Amino acid sequence: MKNEFSLAFNEVLEEKQLPKEVILAALESAMVSAYRRAVNASSAQHVEAKIDPDTGKVMVFAEKEVVEEVQDVRTEVTLEDARKVNPTVELGDMAIMESTPTDFGRVAAQTARQVIQQRIREAERGAQMAYFERQLGEIVSGVVQASTVQTTTVGLDMKAEGVMPANQRIPGEKFRIHDRLRAIIMEVKDGSRGPQIILSRAHRNFLRRLMENEVPEIYHGIVEIRAIAREPGQRAKVAVSATQAGIDPVGACVGVKGTRIQAIVKELHDEKIDIIEWNADPVIYISKAISPARVSGVYLTETEKTATVVVMEDQLSLAIGRDGQNARLAAKLTSWRIDIKSVVEAAGDTLGRLQSEPSMQTTADLEKDNVVRVSEILAKKAENRPITPEEYTVLAQFVDRVERRSIERQRAEEKVNAEKMAEARAGIPDTAFEQPLDVLGLPEHVFNILTEADFNTAGDLLLAMKLSPDKVLGLAGIGPKAMMAIEKAVAESKAQAEAPLAVEVAEPAPTEVVEVAALEGAAAEAVETAEPALAESAAGTAEAEVKTEEPVAASTEEVAPEASFEELFKLRPETFRPGAEEEDKSDKKGKKGKKSVEYQFDEDRGEVVGRKKHKRGDADWTGEDW
Repeated sequence: MKNEFSLAFNEVLEEKQLPKEVILAALESAMVSAYRRAVNASSAQHVEAKIDPDTGKVMVFAEKEVVEEVQDVRTEVTLEDARKVNPTVELGDMAIMESTPTDFGRVAAQTARQVIQQRIREAERGAQMAYFERQLGEIVSGVVQASTVQTTTVGLDMKAEGVMPANQRIPGEKFRIHDRLRAIIMEVKDGSRGPQIILSRAHRNFLRRLMENEVPEIYHGIVEIRAIAREPGQRAKVAVSATQAGIDPVGACVGVKGTRIQAIVKELHDEKIDIIEWNADPVIYISKAISPARVSGVYLTETEKTATVVVMEDQLSLAIGRDGQNARLAAKLTSWRIDIKSVVEAAGDTLGRLQSEPSMQTTADLEKDNVVRVSEILAKKAENRPITPEEYTVLAQFVDRVERRSIERQRAEEKVNAEKMAEARAGIPDTAFEQPLDVLGLPEHVFNILTEADFNTAGDLLLAMKLSPDKVLGLAGIGPKAMMAIEKAVAESKAQAEAPLAVEVAEPAPTEVVEVAALEGAAAEAVETAEPALAESAAGTAEAEVKTEEPVAASTEEVAPEASFEELFKLRPETFRPGAEEEDKSDKKGKKGKKSVEYQFDEDRGEVVGRKKHKRGDADWTGEDW
């Protein structure tokens, strides 16, 4: 037969809905607190409490020091008593001894009540928090406890309460106390009085969970929900697709005679639901998303992700919906910006583009005969005269042909632009797109302007300068001077990128060898031509090449002159001696003396130098001046 403790313990377990271990831990913690308060024990002393769940007997164990003579029974124990528990203990060791007071039952009942209640409340809140965090995003059922204009309080499992704000309720719904409702857990927050559970019936995932509960194919993954667009209480669109062949996803969601979908509609307060089949082709997908309206044509502008939907006159209001609701939901469902036009409006816009845009001149020439016919039909419509179905067909076919040609032209242009982009990018190393823009050393104000214009790397700027420099020049704050600084930085960057490649292609030959070879080649060419003017030109060319001292790639042809450099200049003194012309000039001017200049190659300086001798005294030559 169970004692009173066991009955009370089981009653607490049933009431609090907590594990047995949690309740025992709370009771033991309360006993420890009661013992510290009863004997005035220090908080530094280690104290444990054990409770027998069958009998309810409480035993308290405290850590005490082993001494020869006990002065404080709360913290000390004799060696003899300590060895009854642990035979290996020695003086000065710490031993765990039973220290249950004689009247501990009455003291514990008085002092432990508040601690037990607090620990149980904490354990209860922790269990609630863990449970509802696992239920996040799932449907829960509860009973309405209170309902106001701002919030609705719902009683949930584990004695928890959920709150549904007014913006998370379906418009038009009214709840009364004790009404049972279903909602999803949208958010769980830890509060001072327990978990704060936010419920929602207006979220699109509430519709998703309802369909999973009502449609077994969705629950088991045979049918997949691709997208949901919802305006709570009014209309919703759901795109579904089948993961197995031979399954009709729309029919599975609707059910036999609409039984499945009607149960969901009733739960959502008569909210209209359109089930459409998802398609990978945006044209087909958008056409179905506009349902229940019938679509004549869908034309995409992929760069702007805009879809132009053309419908007949009688389908225009149905495609747009009340206050644009149908078009708005279709745009949310497909993630495309949808522009709905009637066939007459679309034909008028297309005709105006053919007549005004130069890029469509080729299409205008092809549609020259149809333009006249379309103009007549549009004029007839403007006069409010009736248009036959055949004429509507003519307008729809005209719009379809022109739009398709425009799309083909755009794709061709995009292909050309992509090729240009690839060609331009091929000349820029990939590392340039990883380096920040400041590696180019631009002025600070130019750097700030380019950064604001989303030029984040050096590769972005190099690519823009290669494709369209006018785009960079058109930025606010970029003038001619700033453009010159950008061009200079880009040129230096290209030069640095190409410099290592030049060294790898051809290593320069030693400077002196190239210079001598160039001089000997020029002198040999001058020897073959006996004209003085050509010889002087050759000598000048050789001298220019010597002074530049630029590395020249080694030639594949070997130059092996028969005579040395000094001997080449002695073969034809009348040709190579520049002093000859000076002698002629001096004779004409009637000067008495002659100027003698001798040219030699200076190996230290690496160039040809002239030596002019001055006559000093009688007929002896003394000294040489450079």
